[in-house]
Amino acid sequence: MRVSAFFSLMALSSSLTPFCVSSESSSVSKSIAFGLLGESNKETESPPLTHSADDAADVDEKLMRDIEMLSNMLSEVVERENPHVHELYNTLRAHGIERASDVNNVVAFEKMKKLARDVSPSDALGIMRVFSLALNLVNAAEVHHRLRSMKDHESSTSEHVGPLPMVEDSVRGSIETILENKEGSAEDIYNFLTKQKVEIVLTAHPTEVNRKTILRKYRGITETLAKLDRPDLHPFERSEGMSSIKRDIAASWGSDEIRRVKPTVQMEAAGGNAVIETVLWEAVPSYLRKLDAQCLVSLGKRLPLDTVPVKFASWIGGDRDGNPNVTPEVTKEVVLAQRLRAAKLLLVDMNRLYSEMAISSRYSDMSKEMKELANSVVKSRDNWERYRRVIGHLRHRILKTIRYCEDEINNLGGGQSYRPSIEIGHNSAQANWDEIEVIRRTSDLMEPLNIMYTSLVETGLEEVADGHLLDMIRRLSVFGVFLVPLDIREESTRHSLALDAVTRYLGIGSYLDWDEETRLTFLQNELSNKRPLFRIRDLEENGADPKVLVTLKTFQTISELETEALGAYVISQAQTASDVLAVKLLQQQFGMTEANGKMMRVVPLFETLNDLTNAPDVLTKLFQISQYVGAIQGKQEVMVGYSDSAKDAGRLAACWAQYTSQEAMVKVGKKFNIELTFFHGKGGTVGRGGNPNTFRAILSHPPNTVNGRFRVTEQGEMIRQNFGSPGIAERTLDIYTAAVLREAFVRHVQPKESWRKQMKRISDVSCEDYRNMVRVDPRFVPYFRQATPELELGTLNIGSRPAKRNPKGGIESLRAIPWTFAWGQSRLNLSAWLGVGAGLHAHDPNEQEELREMYKEWPWFREIIDLLAMILSKTDYSISENYDNLLVDKTKDLINLGKEVRGKLVETRQAILDITGSTEYGGPHVQLLRASSKIRNPYVDSINCMQAELLKELRSMGPEESDIKTVRQDALVVSINGIAQGMKNSG
Repeated sequence: MRVSAFFSLMALSSSLTPFCVSSESSSVSKSIAFGLLGESNKETESPPLTHSADDAADVDEKLMRDIEMLSNMLSEVVERENPHVHELYNTLRAHGIERASDVNNVVAFEKMKKLARDVSPSDALGIMRVFSLALNLVNAAEVHHRLRSMKDHESSTSEHVGPLPMVEDSVRGSIETILENKEGSAEDIYNFLTKQKVEIVLTAHPTEVNRKTILRKYRGITETLAKLDRPDLHPFERSEGMSSIKRDIAASWGSDEIRRVKPTVQMEAAGGNAVIETVLWEAVPSYLRKLDAQCLVSLGKRLPLDTVPVKFASWIGGDRDGNPNVTPEVTKEVVLAQRLRAAKLLLVDMNRLYSEMAISSRYSDMSKEMKELANSVVKSRDNWERYRRVIGHLRHRILKTIRYCEDEINNLGGGQSYRPSIEIGHNSAQANWDEIEVIRRTSDLMEPLNIMYTSLVETGLEEVADGHLLDMIRRLSVFGVFLVPLDIREESTRHSLALDAVTRYLGIGSYLDWDEETRLTFLQNELSNKRPLFRIRDLEENGADPKVLVTLKTFQTISELETEALGAYVISQAQTASDVLAVKLLQQQFGMTEANGKMMRVVPLFETLNDLTNAPDVLTKLFQISQYVGAIQGKQEVMVGYSDSAKDAGRLAACWAQYTSQEAMVKVGKKFNIELTFFHGKGGTVGRGGNPNTFRAILSHPPNTVNGRFRVTEQGEMIRQNFGSPGIAERTLDIYTAAVLREAFVRHVQPKESWRKQMKRISDVSCEDYRNMVRVDPRFVPYFRQATPELELGTLNIGSRPAKRNPKGGIESLRAIPWTFAWGQSRLNLSAWLGVGAGLHAHDPNEQEELREMYKEWPWFREIIDLLAMILSKTDYSISENYDNLLVDKTKDLINLGKEVRGKLVETRQAILDITGSTEYGGPHVQLLRASSKIRNPYVDSINCMQAELLKELRSMGPEESDIKTVRQDALVVSINGIAQGMKNSG
């Protein structure tokens, strides 16, 4: 068998619908199996959750063609380079296919385990590399197929053709639905659409396992596949395209996919912002053009010039919560680097605009404002081409900004390694650089560009105005001159420690020892006092703790940055009103006030069960402080933590706490006439608040909590999945915009009081069950660390920050990402469902019937159940049992705990089936798993078998076996990458 057989099988259920952007996976055209594989222990076997649809019936010929072509190319490369590895791979894969075709095929599974046990370390590495590369090639083909499916869907019938797709989760579909349901008029929709705001915050949370070098190759393959679809392609161009793909595959096979060095914060920032430079810089104005045209078609009006329903921000370089590598110097360097990137991108735009705007005043008039603007430019050779005169001057200002940023970075000792390479061009040696001003705010460019636009429209050159000039104006509206505003995040205790050092230095007591009322009195008094409290130098001389000095120097650094360069100041582990006032006081200490416009908005992050429960009381206390209310001008942003709340209390308890807390906080806001914006700190996986269907996720939020304002984190592999190519990025922007629009008009279901009581019971029971195992049971921590690759995840080098907030802490200090990542690797996904089975267990038929009623009639509850069904479909009883058999100490306690855990898995599966009222599940999120148990699992299963053996061998090896250990470690890292790619999630 050749590698191509792998792809042929994978193609069976891989056809996609173009209706959603997927976090966990993409979509299939029909329902697929709810694949719960291999319950070899008959005593604990759960009912099969399968779908009767024939996978082969849904084969998409185009996708099969692409996958078959890629498979043949990979086969040629591997077979030529290492025939023995190729043969072993085919054998292991064949056993995996046998197991997938019959879940009771114990013989096939035993063969897989034996082969994994018998191969040499070098062969294990080779096999893992083939699997990982194969899965990545399928992902590349599917990205292209998603884009192709969108276009095919639109062109299938003439009445569907329009600027945006005619689907439910598009702005076009949402407008049609709202009008058809008489939920609002065209005027209502237009007014709301022009005011709504979505902000997507890129974070450095380390969940992207692939190196950027490898990702660029896969993106190249995706783009070339699109080129090969062109019907007018010349045979030579087609041949060149095929050769290009072959080169990328061969180069990928020859590349080292393992990160050998942990990335610096600066490297993370460069990687995170690269998506703006390479994709979003073009995708954003392209999408806004389509949205503008759709509004004209559907609503009869074009968008206002400054309307941008989606914007971006970043945490990368500002998130210092538990990451000692994010120093004040690093934050300043990242901001300068982003400013430098923006300037170079704007310079390219300005050069193009200069070329286009050769409009002579001999033949075309201009507005009075435009004439005055052109006359204000003293030195220019463009005497008759007055638009160019202004553009040339702006170009010089951008060049001056580039030079300024480069000099500042060099003065910091910044690295050239992450500086973008963009051709400057049009460099005028005649410019008097001493007289030219640096660009310091977006208005420096926006005002003259708006004057030019208005002048062109007024003088009959609207077509020219609506060209590249309009794109520039929209880019500036979204990205400004700093690329993205940088949020700052720090833990609340760091601020308390800093203020404790200050109060001790002042001789007025210990801030840490004061109760909440005493702290609030002190903070309010000092906020009213304009004099500085202290000087950092004095605290240094007084022997202040280095951590305190770093906190204070952070405030000093951000006070020196331009206002537009910064976004929100997020306080993690926020618990009290004093936590918020403390940050305002520290900002004021360094000259950041509301009066001068430099005060950053302060955002408390509530992320544990208790913190979410107490959040409404914290806001009530804050809003009772007239001094605070006057400062925030009627607006407050609150961040809701999804990852840590789920890790703290389990999935169901966290979901209900998030729901009720947001409900209660909205009521507090209304009482005090404060407009609340919720910032949703979600990860990519279900266990960390993720949802593969963004549209449904937003619509299922508690009523009255979105209101046209939606802020959310996007991280790691999700940045690539949702913004990795221009077409996918545009689709993602459309989905976010459509969801927030639709949510404003949809008729929300208010939960009945009996439903609320049920959720309270479910929450309490599930939380107790979850915490009893994770926190109370002394067997759990050793079991977790032995049965999963948690301890080995650090070898991935996928992030700059430590896996734990406290290096000496236990599970409670472990970050939510490695917690989720580790369970996903062993195919148990425990972090997403532990406690669910106990919570959803009905005690009588009436209770069961009410749960079914909730599922049918309450979208929020249905979404939770559907997501749990999806994540359960990724679990594998036998695979996780194999990890136990190979890795867990053969003690009675640990062996029994493993059995108990898998028993809870079976219980949870049954609870989901009881609620849905079916023995098979074809819900929307399971449909998203194009990589069903019959498709991807044969290959991911094989990697799992190999990974368990690798972990066993590595943990038993001594230091004298360093060479073999290195090879096995590499194989382990590649296996972790492969499982993450195969299951389409990591953290």
